[in-house]
Amino acid sequence: MNKILPVLKSILLYTILTGATVMMSFPLFWMISSSFKTVSETNSPGVVWIPREPTLEAYIAIFQNQDFLRSYFNSVFYVTLALVGTLISIAAVSYAFSRVNWPGRNVVFFLMLSTMMIPPQALIVPQYVFFNKLDWIGTFNPLIIPGYFAGGAAMIFLLRQSMSQIPKELDESAFVDGASHIQIWWEIIMPLIKAPMATVATFLFVGMWNNLLSPLMYLQTVNLYTLPVYVSTLYNINQTVQPWPTIMTAAVLTTAPLIVVFFFAQRYILESVVVSGLKG
Repeated sequence: MNKILPVLKSILLYTILTGATVMMSFPLFWMISSSFKTVSETNSPGVVWIPREPTLEAYIAIFQNQDFLRSYFNSVFYVTLALVGTLISIAAVSYAFSRVNWPGRNVVFFLMLSTMMIPPQALIVPQYVFFNKLDWIGTFNPLIIPGYFAGGAAMIFLLRQSMSQIPKELDESAFVDGASHIQIWWEIIMPLIKAPMATVATFLFVGMWNNLLSPLMYLQTVNLYTLPVYVSTLYNINQTVQPWPTIMTAAVLTTAPLIVVFFFAQRYILESVVVSGLKG
């Protein structure tokens, strides 16, 4: 009986995990499958699991669509600039909170963390009014520039905790050799937190790439629309027959960069979790 119980636990565990995997993967399967279907199949009353006659018409059509190509470029442009600026500023602020002693550091850190309790919905109107007074509506500025001021208390906290685990003796040795805080931050600390930085970069990338509300609010021009906004415009509530193959194709192409990024970053994410668990 003692030998059978662990086996039963393992079978139950793998059964639950397999079921959860299937449930989580089903939307991805349905999206990819629908992108190869015809319009009649996606709008048929019955459920068509696998396309009877797979076609690439939706892919060919969407790659010939200038609005899609423009929105793809807009997303890459906005996410690249915002991600680079946010990562650098977050890393700099995290260094100041973890490695530099200055009056009121803990108070300011507490105040920064307290901003996480403010609902994002409560900031929509004040932010819009502020950006409107700066005449930034209709530009990428509201999406890019705020990131250069270390937006994201949770990400700062994560990096700060990672930097705090690095021995202070490295800083002291560098100071003896005449290094400045900027040199220590860039040449010593940054190379040692590659895994946490990759984790933060992945989280930020996913959030920025999938962001629908902010681009919809601030861009207000078709030529500036990002991918999530473009995909949302493909669904027309006034149409009885929806172009689901085109919508799903756009969704697949929008999701593809997220899968690629996670595929390359998963090693660093797991490493960051393991290291945090061992040192925590």
